Amino acid sequence: MLTLIDHVGVAVEEIDAALAFYTDVLKLELVHRETVTEQGVEAALLDVGDGHVELIAPLGPDTGVAKFLAKRGPGLHHVAYRVADIDATLATLAAAGTRLIDATPRTGIRRSRVAFLHPASSGGVLTEIVQPAEDH
Repeated sequence: MLTLIDHVGVAVEEIDAALAFYTDVLKLELVHRETVTEQGVEAALLDVGDGHVELIAPLGPDTGVAKFLAKRGPGLHHVAYRVADIDATLATLAAAGTRLIDATPRTGIRRSRVAFLHPASSGGVLTEIVQPAEDH
């Protein structure tokens, strides 16, 4: 069902400041940057091995990431796993009693289809499942 870790999401206050550390110090390559209005974030993907680090900064104070930052500060936000068929994966997870934040997928970075699992069902870790767009 889960094929690999797609990315690790890191909540940051401001993308450019965070990028300076990840690109200049850690020498990760910035491969994509976009505003994901549906999720209320500005996001940047950096390559690391077969996966990514995804930096996410809130677009406004009422977004989920802004609330996360206010409560916990910058840091690890979520772990995302790649799947081939997100609809089948969600059905399997729901049938197993997994608490879903998203019963149906929404649009993520690079037109991927994404859904989140409630941390209460995944050991306290916000978990995202990702079906990449056909061209990624």
